[in-house]
Amino acid sequence: MANAEADDTGIIERPVLPIRSTVIYPKLVTPISISDPHALAAARVAMDTQRTVIAATLRDSSIQHPTADDLYLTGTEVAIGRMIPLPDNHHSALVEGRRRVEILAFKEHDGILIAKARLVQERGGDLEELLTLEQTLMNLFEQTIELNDSLPQEVLDYTFNMHDPSWLADFITTTLTIPIEDRQRVLEMADLRERLRFVAKLLGRELNMLEIRDEINGQIQQEMARNQREIYLREQMRIIQGELGEADLFGQELDDLRQQIDKAGMTAEAYDKAIKELNRLQMMPPMSPEVGIIRTYLDWLVALPWEHASEDNLDLARAQKILDEEHHGLQKVKDRILEHIAVRKLAPDKMKTPILCFVGPPGVGKTSMGKSIAKALGREFVRVSLGGVRDEAEIRGHRRTYIGALPGRIIQTMRRAGTVNPVFMLDEIDKLGVDFRGDPSAALLEALDPEQNTAFSDHYLDVSYDLSQVFFITTANDLYPLEAALLDRLEIIEFPGYTEEDKLQIARKFLIPQQLEAHGIEQSGIRLETPALQTIIREYTYEAGVRNLNREIGSICRKVARLYAENKPYPKRIQPKHINTFLGPPQFLEMRVNDQDAVGLATGLAWTPNGGDILTIEISILPGKGTLTLTGQLGDVMQESAQTALSYMRSRAIDLDVPSDDFENYDVHIHMPEGAIPKDGPSAGITLATAIISAFTERKVRADWAMTGEITLRGRVLPVGGIKEKLLAAHRNRIMNVILPEHNRKDLIDIPAKALKQMNLVFVEDMQQVMDIVLLDPPPGGRQRDQYRSEED
Repeated sequence: MANAEADDTGIIERPVLPIRSTVIYPKLVTPISISDPHALAAARVAMDTQRTVIAATLRDSSIQHPTADDLYLTGTEVAIGRMIPLPDNHHSALVEGRRRVEILAFKEHDGILIAKARLVQERGGDLEELLTLEQTLMNLFEQTIELNDSLPQEVLDYTFNMHDPSWLADFITTTLTIPIEDRQRVLEMADLRERLRFVAKLLGRELNMLEIRDEINGQIQQEMARNQREIYLREQMRIIQGELGEADLFGQELDDLRQQIDKAGMTAEAYDKAIKELNRLQMMPPMSPEVGIIRTYLDWLVALPWEHASEDNLDLARAQKILDEEHHGLQKVKDRILEHIAVRKLAPDKMKTPILCFVGPPGVGKTSMGKSIAKALGREFVRVSLGGVRDEAEIRGHRRTYIGALPGRIIQTMRRAGTVNPVFMLDEIDKLGVDFRGDPSAALLEALDPEQNTAFSDHYLDVSYDLSQVFFITTANDLYPLEAALLDRLEIIEFPGYTEEDKLQIARKFLIPQQLEAHGIEQSGIRLETPALQTIIREYTYEAGVRNLNREIGSICRKVARLYAENKPYPKRIQPKHINTFLGPPQFLEMRVNDQDAVGLATGLAWTPNGGDILTIEISILPGKGTLTLTGQLGDVMQESAQTALSYMRSRAIDLDVPSDDFENYDVHIHMPEGAIPKDGPSAGITLATAIISAFTERKVRADWAMTGEITLRGRVLPVGGIKEKLLAAHRNRIMNVILPEHNRKDLIDIPAKALKQMNLVFVEDMQQVMDIVLLDPPPGGRQRDQYRSEED
């Protein structure tokens, strides 16, 4: 079949054969599929007339009835060989590419597209450059064939016989897996150098992909070979062990683990999870890294208590005896525990376990009370310290996707407890921190809510765990840091500070016997006399609890133990005179308060996380311009209280016979000693007002009185908090006369009865009542400032 003859301008006219998903190149035979009736008619006409056609590729192969606009304008003159009919009116044909053509125009005749096309003349260029490009192309193609199993070696041999670079570039393009757009671009390139460079680029990309695939396949084959070798060796080892009568250790461990799972008494959810993981474990080779992770997880599941519970001892008399033997006072706490035991005895299945929060200063017995509760109930006692915990995962655990993941502290402690109903103490809950890793207090909300903790979720376990039978007790020194949602779940029980009488009883009943036994001198016959204990309490400790008292008693016992061990004489009756010898000089003054009536000096009461404390306020009136100076590291609220007290004084200046010029000619300096300690709050309002009024009127303040209360501009006295701690602080410092706001009368219910009997409490509603009580009469000769002013005049 001859090529079409071109006219003088190089134009040929031939029917168009649209083709899909391929591009036909000159000098190459390509199979095509013909489905369009018009294209089929064009092919039959060409075969009947023994003429060539122009093959043009469709831009979109999904078009069923193409038009001239759907075809690329660069095609190939082809000769159609044999055409074979296929089902569904499709035909398959072999076509031979002859020449590149550029279609200039289309026309239609009897439904057949006929194109006018110009023959494309190739541009060669420098021969040496073409040879270099051809050699580069052959080298790349040789490497590609080595990596591509779908191309036989014969293809490379065929290309070695090609001495036409244009033919070589077109042939290599047909072997590449590239988009139809790149194939068409190769056909459109008349510049041979440009075409060779572009095909080399396509070939390099193909080679890169084949190298990556070959590397991946190599890794896969290597891993498969290693696994197959391991399986083969283990199968051999199993057969050898069988011949020798030895058991399969790994299989035996899995059988033991299955028995443990069956006996653990897990919930249905946990049991299904454990069996699923065990089945995964059985499918793995023993040396697989995943084996250790799954085995650790299953060990945690079977080690947790799922149904084993210790039997509660509901003997109220026994519980009362244990609590009284191990703790002095704390009647409110003991009553709450006995009430719980009573309800458990009457309705064991109806009451939910309470969530208690023991709040009080350090050393008052919060943690030891938790141990006594567990002993009284006959339950296991476990404790977790939350101080400094900042990561939520410490509570809920890490997910198993992390290396070294473990359950949270709650689940770890439950495993250590070994029962589902221990007394679980969460110590120092107010010391929880917050940072970028989450809020641990938020993670505790679920565990400390009786409505939710029946299905506590730990990230590591990934199954629900029932905490509803756990007796949770939390401890805190201060409730202020706790979130409102967490505080709402807790039943608050306050632990008051101890009075001096309480400390003496605790020392006699608990501390001294324990220290004597701990130091091995219980048979030495020594005895700490009451005056000596009082000296220790007053001059060597200053606390709401008894921790430092216990430490000082231990220090005395150590020194006596040394004398006893060296067979040296030692005092058997420890008197106050011996304390200085054993403990050194006093660490605290016996009286930290003012013991003389003075002008501008008043004693207040303060609350601290460690219990109550006394607060001395000093006022100085200095010549100046009426400025107010505040020192002693006072907070914003306390500074506002000082300004309010001064404003009240100025509003009462006429009633108090204070000239108004004093406020312009004198500066007021307010100072609170112990300046290194921050101070804040409104409760020093009436104390500040008393000291300011005393300084301006020069009326002395009675030193045997302390006071607390917030003041308003009109002189009203408002209630404040921390009354219990403040009164115990006053009692500890032997200040028995205290002024309190009238609305705080209700708070006396929490004050120990012994302390109340020894104290004189006066309740006030107005600042005038305070002045009538604590301010002495003015000096007989009037104020010294007025006398100096008269002498100057």
